[in-house]
Amino acid sequence: MSKLEVSVDIIFHATESLEKFFQSFNDIFGLKEDIFFISNVEGHFENPITILRAKFTKKDANQFLEKFLKRLSKDQKKEIIQEIDERTENSTLHIRFDKQKFIQGRIFLVEKEAIKLKIHTAIYNKKDTVKIFTEILQNIT
Repeated sequence: MSKLEVSVDIIFHATESLEKFFQSFNDIFGLKEDIFFISNVEGHFENPITILRAKFTKKDANQFLEKFLKRLSKDQKKEIIQEIDERTENSTLHIRFDKQKFIQGRIFLVEKEAIKLKIHTAIYNKKDTVKIFTEILQNIT
């Protein structure tokens, strides 16, 4: 198995509930809010924005990814595998899923207003990208 690093990035606006997100994150992944680095910034119109960031390496990355992949439907997993080339940049596979559906306990792939998941592994030859990420997605369970 390749060495993995997984990061999760989420942007929250003042109208969104951090507590509901943290509860869902704990329910789905068994992880507490203290794993997140939290930064508060100001938006373009001086609106408060909270940015959450978590990073997992080695065994923790594998365990997180396993729980994530178990929540995906077969069609969603197939969609990611078919789009690996478009979703990958610099040895990092980018997956985005809906914040609101996540709070409801479901994972639903989207492109906007999303929880951003980045899966990184060393890929030394760009032509191996699809093969390596396909193996990772199919073999972690």
